[in-house]
This record gives sequence, structure tokens and C-alpha cells, in this order.
Amino acid sequence: MGKMALLPYADAPVSVDSALLMPHSVLTRCAVPYPEDAATVFAPLASIPWSFFLDSSATVSLQGRYSMLVTAPRRRLWQEAKQLWVADGDGPARRSALSLWEALRESVIRLPDAASLPAELPFAGGALGYLAYDFGLAGQGIPPPPAQSLPEAAFGIYDTALLVDHHGRKAWLCAPEDRMVQALAEWQPRLACGKVYPHDPSFQARGPVRPLWSRSEYAAAFARVHAYIQAGDCYQVNLAQPFVAPYAGSPWSLYQRLRTVNPAPFSAYLSMPQGAVLSFSPERLLQVQKDRLQVRPIKGTRPRLKDRQEDQQMAQALLASPKDRAENVMIVDLLRNDLGRVAATGSVQVPQLCALESYAEVHHLVSVVEARLASGQDALSALKACFPGGSITGAPKRRAMEIIAELEAGARGLYCGSVGYLDQRGSLDMNIAIRSMTAVRGELRFWAGGGIVADSDPDAEYQETLDKVAVFHRELAALAGEG
Repeated sequence: MGKMALLPYADAPVSVDSALLMPHSVLTRCAVPYPEDAATVFAPLASIPWSFFLDSSATVSLQGRYSMLVTAPRRRLWQEAKQLWVADGDGPARRSALSLWEALRESVIRLPDAASLPAELPFAGGALGYLAYDFGLAGQGIPPPPAQSLPEAAFGIYDTALLVDHHGRKAWLCAPEDRMVQALAEWQPRLACGKVYPHDPSFQARGPVRPLWSRSEYAAAFARVHAYIQAGDCYQVNLAQPFVAPYAGSPWSLYQRLRTVNPAPFSAYLSMPQGAVLSFSPERLLQVQKDRLQVRPIKGTRPRLKDRQEDQQMAQALLASPKDRAENVMIVDLLRNDLGRVAATGSVQVPQLCALESYAEVHHLVSVVEARLASGQDALSALKACFPGGSITGAPKRRAMEIIAELEAGARGLYCGSVGYLDQRGSLDMNIAIRSMTAVRGELRFWAGGGIVADSDPDAEYQETLDKVAVFHRELAALAGEG
């Protein structure tokens, strides 16, 4: 697959001088020692802005095969208050007239050619970063909330990456051919350091986790959602509540602790100039491989229990729940429609419906929707069609998002946004940033929500939000000396 997998533009506005991104070489790879724990390799980079770690910390399934480590992007793109900013190398930021989608295409297509790299490598130079949930509001005609502590979208453009294959127990450094010697000199000490697990004791939880909604406030919002459903405005709304906790020190230390007790296939740690993103997501928003599209919506949750027999009973109760199955099927129908906007006619299929997947803290019902990309569409077209994910909005999507904006009355930020990558050959893999938190200026912030339908019970829905982030509450309480 060549670079034409990413569609060019006709009459696209010019944003900034792209000299730093013009192809000057070809991309190549070099085998390096397999790190038993990729987190130890990333540790020296964790405090450096624009160092990103896509961490498949759950390696027991095919969903968690590869980890990717990058630093020092050739270009940085971020959007704040609908304004896109672009900075090449370490240079100053400049305003861009392009949309984020246009800027990503323009930037990625200018990277060194990767045609000689094996097709099975998931990333051969491209963009890594995130979209905040609020980035998707404009596409639905919903006014955005006030500016937040992190940009509403941010991506680095990388031509060098460490790729770790956990199933094959192999690792490679990918870099431009004429910079490979320099890249190896930079990465080999990090790989050597990875033999010893670096313990950073600097993180401190400075107080208890505090919900920003009272239980009665959640109940009032639930009642409003239920009234909208009864009135026929919508079928399902994903209502979420926020939590905050004060901290000091390095959030990377917290990330290492949480990934140990709560491994997930779509985890990530992103070091930004403003703070850090910590994601432990079990959910894929969208994967694009050649012309194959896949989404993996999660709807239906039960907590894991320590007693094995009771835990199995909890899983079976989830599988047998008509309500949870109905929620999942609603979202599958929504996502079939989203994919249908960019899929070849007749190609949308559902190979898995409401299957049980169990993680460290919860059981989930997970479906899989697949399709083939239509001619004239590309990975970014598909991402634009699917973002934000229907499993974290509700159905129909636009009305559900309007209700969320009304009742939550504030920005979700990263929560329910998406973290992942776009490869220059046209591949893409993005998570849904649930079970995720941000660490900015001494405050941790995370959210938890659930889909409300006509027969939802307010007490059960409230408890489900607590179950989903119980690990955050528990570990932060222990770090604060409350456990």
C-alpha cells in the first residue's frame, strides 16, 4: 500500500512551510532486543513533552499485540478553541488555515517512504495523539464548552518509533535510513535501562477522590434523561459523572502502578506540555487495515468478584441480561450506520454480537462490526464518520450528544475521546478513552458513565459508574493513606 492510501486534496490551503517534512530518505527497520516490559524503556522519556507510549499492557488477546514508543516529533499539531496550531521540530507554533484532518493528511504524506517495510508492521511513520470528546461537538452542530486545560486535539508526526510485538516477542526500531545510526544510539541506552524496573516514588495523592456530582445531582440528571427517552427524543444516552483528586509529583509513577493492577489492550501514556494523559481503555473505536474497517463497541458491565464461583455467576448474569443486550444492539445499529457512510455498499457485517470479555476489574459485553472501505474514502474519512464513538454517546447520536451537553454542563475533555495512531500507509487504530484520566497542574480528573435506556434503574446505573473506575478510587485511596 503506497501513500495514496491517504487521499490528496484539490485546492487545499497552504498552512506552513513543510520543508522539515519533505521526504529525504526511506524508512527502514532494525531488530533490537525484546523488552520484557516496554514501560521500563519509556520511563526515561515520560517527563519529556510529546513522548507517547501506546501500551498494549494486556497481552492475552490479539487486541493487545503491539506497543509503540515515540519521542521528538518532526511536527506537532494541536487544536485549541477551533484554531489549529502547527510547529515543525522545536520551532515556534504558527496558526494554520487547514482543518485538523487536512493537516494530518498533508503532514503524514510527506514522511519518508515506507514501501520497503513489511506490511504486517502496524506503524511505519505517521501521527500519534488524541482527539478529545469535545472535538467532535462541532461536527454535530453543538456549541463547544469553554477552553480546557489540554488541547481538544493533539498529534505528533513521527518518522522514528520503537515497535514491540508481544506475541512474537520481537522488537524493531523504525527510522529513516540516513538517521538509523543516530536513532540506534539514542534508543539502545533506553533498552538497556529497561532491564531494571525504575521505581519513581515521587507521586503523591494529596487528598481523597471527590465526585463533582452528588448522588442526588446524578439522580436528577438521570430523571431528565429518562424523561427525554419517554418523550421519544432518544433511545439511549450515555450519562457520565466526573471525579477529581489532588496530586503532586510524577503521574508516570501512577501510570505504572495502575497498568500493573488494571492491564488493558488499548492503554496509553501521553506526555504533553500541559500535563499527562493516562488511559487504560479496553475499547477500540476504529481500526483500519488496508480497506478493512473494524469497531468493537462495549455495552454491558458487571464488576469482577474475588470468589471464582460468584464471579462466574456475575458474568453469566450479564450474558443473560435482556437490558444489557438491548443497549449493546442499539449501539451496534448506530455504528453500522456510521460505518455505512464510508463503507462499500453491502460490506457492513456483525461477526460478533454481545460476546463476554473479562478484564481485571469488570466483565463486558463486546460486539464487533466490520466493513470494507469504499473507493474514494480513507482512514481519516472513516475516523471522522465514527467519532465520537456511539457507545459513549447514545442513540441517535446527535440528539444524545445534545442532551449530554445540556446535562453534564461542562467539557468531557479526553474522556470518551480517542487515543491512537495513523500510519502513513493508511492504517489507523484508535481507542475510546474510557477508564482514562488527565493529570494537569496538580489535579487528576476522570469520568465514569453508562448508557441509560427506558428500563434503566437509577441506583444500578449510579453503581455501574462507580464499578467502572473502582480501581482508580481504590489505588488513589491507598496512595493517600486511606486504604
